[in-house]
Amino acid sequence: MSIVTFYRGDPNAPKTTQGAHLGANAVITCNGKLLLEKRRDCDLWGLVGGGVKKQETPLQAIAREIQEELGLRISQEQFRKLAVYGEPGRIAAYRDGSIWRMVIVIYGLELQTEPEMTISAESRDLRFFSKEELKDIEIVVTHSDVVDDWFVNIP
Repeated sequence: MSIVTFYRGDPNAPKTTQGAHLGANAVITCNGKLLLEKRRDCDLWGLVGGGVKKQETPLQAIAREIQEELGLRISQEQFRKLAVYGEPGRIAAYRDGSIWRMVIVIYGLELQTEPEMTISAESRDLRFFSKEELKDIEIVVTHSDVVDDWFVNIP
């Protein structure tokens, strides 16, 4: 059973019960491929990242999340802020009944070589995908537009 269900622009999405939730995610590429994680909470592929804690910036959060989820220490200077996705219809509904509007800051990171990574308890798998391979997988709806904007639509 899924721990969370994601919605984007769905008129049938549940109404939020909580305030906006700030997150940070990364578009991590290497040799023309995009890194995605197979999430345990919904069994779909998504960008690496997570929630921003109260006393940290989104940049600090993405560096922390990369270390926690991949086992990689990346300096904050290596990340490039790409965009903020925060339209009102970006919703995460958890099975505990909490329903959040999601605002996510997207960072870019280009790796020169494919690193050895550690799969965290939050993930089932980590994998770099080519543009062609992305057509065959299901991506979390709140990340699919980001993937399209920053990976699929580039020449």
